Parts: sequence; structure tokens; C-alpha cells
Amino acid sequence: MQVSRYANVHQLSFMPRMFPVNCYLVEEEDGLTLIDAALPYSMKGILLAAKRIGKPIVRIVLTHAHSDHIGALDGIKEALPDAPVYISARDSRLLAGDRSLDPDEPATPIRGGVPEKVKTRADVLLYDGDLIGSLRAVSTSGHTPGSMAFLDTRSGALIVGDAFQLRGGIAVSGQMRPLFPFPALATWNKEVALASAVQLLQLEPKLLAVGHGKMLHHPLQAMSRAVEQAKANLHSQS
Repeated sequence: MQVSRYANVHQLSFMPRMFPVNCYLVEEEDGLTLIDAALPYSMKGILLAAKRIGKPIVRIVLTHAHSDHIGALDGIKEALPDAPVYISARDSRLLAGDRSLDPDEPATPIRGGVPEKVKTRADVLLYDGDLIGSLRAVSTSGHTPGSMAFLDTRSGALIVGDAFQLRGGIAVSGQMRPLFPFPALATWNKEVALASAVQLLQLEPKLLAVGHGKMLHHPLQAMSRAVEQAKANLHSQS
């Protein structure tokens, strides 16, 4: 496990050299908010990182319900039964293994590792604009129908799950990067993902923190390039 820090945000990266899978601990006055739960074996590393920071994990927030973002969820919830679990109302269905689509959603299939044996369910359902401590929830539908990003209103750090990737080169969710194609292969709808990426760019974050790849300081120029490339790719495919 590799640990990096920006202001109140700690990135925990598992398998950083091969297949980086990240989760985050965000410091608040009352303790730590854990964003995502990485891989099944990640529980010990997450709890150890919290111990080293010296604050308890008081809540668990999920960007989306893919298996590489909820892998240690059951173990962490068992270890921390009083820590409520937050996920978008839409992806709470995916957390329960329900791949069905709403009538008004594009009919592209939901892809990626959808949990089948996860016991934990959400304690709090999130909607766009909700506040969780210092974090503002931002709807980023596209990678999954109910994906969410979280903006730290103190530092401008933006934790986006798989709405962008940085491993293999920055890209909007759904745009293929041959050196790390997995986020693209697991994306539900590329057009919806691009619209969400445009909205994230408008937040003008000071830091981009993703599910796969290192944190990026002063990310606006790189995010803008990725958005324009995604637009060009989708235009050429239409």
C-alpha cells in the first residue's frame, strides 16, 4: 500500500505499480471519512492508515458500486458497525446486485464488476448537492448510472471515482487507454460520462483524485484536454 497526502485528503493506493486501486481517507473534525473500500484484502491497510493518522473512521462513502471500490466494505463495516455507509440512491440498487435500468436511462448495459454477495447496504442515500461533513456530493452518472464525485469544500480536492482515470494517461470514463483499458471497459455509457466530466471541469478543482492513478495537482488543463479528446472521439464514432 502506498500513501500520499494533499491537505486533508490521504490517498491509499493498493498494487500501485501493477493495477492501482485507490481509496481515500478525508480528515474531518469528528474523524475520518473513508471514500471507497478498494479490494477485499484492503481492510487491514485501511484500518492501519487510519490508526497512523490518529483519527477514527466515522463514515464510509462510496463513489459507485463496482467491486474494486467496495471490495473491503463488508469487512470494514463489520469492524466499524457504527460507521454509516453512504452511496447514491441510484447506485444503492447496484450495490444490491440489481443491474436493471430506469425507463429514462440509455439502454446500454451496465458493465464492470457488480457485487453479488455483498451483505452491506447503505444507511444513507445520497443525492446531488448533499453535504457529508466538508464534502459536497456531485452526481457523475456515466461510469455507472449512479456514480458520484465528492468535492472537499475546504481545499478544492475533487475525488471522482472512475469519472476520470489517470493511470495510462488522463481520460474521461469510457475513453480507452491501451496501457490501462479497464475503466473504459467497465463504463456504462460514454455520452453520459462525458456530460458528467464537463460538469466536473466547471467545478475548477485544485486537485483531481481518481480511482486509478496518482493524484493530480492543478488539474484543469489536463481535464480540459481529456474532455476535448472525448468529444472528438465520440464525434468520430457518430
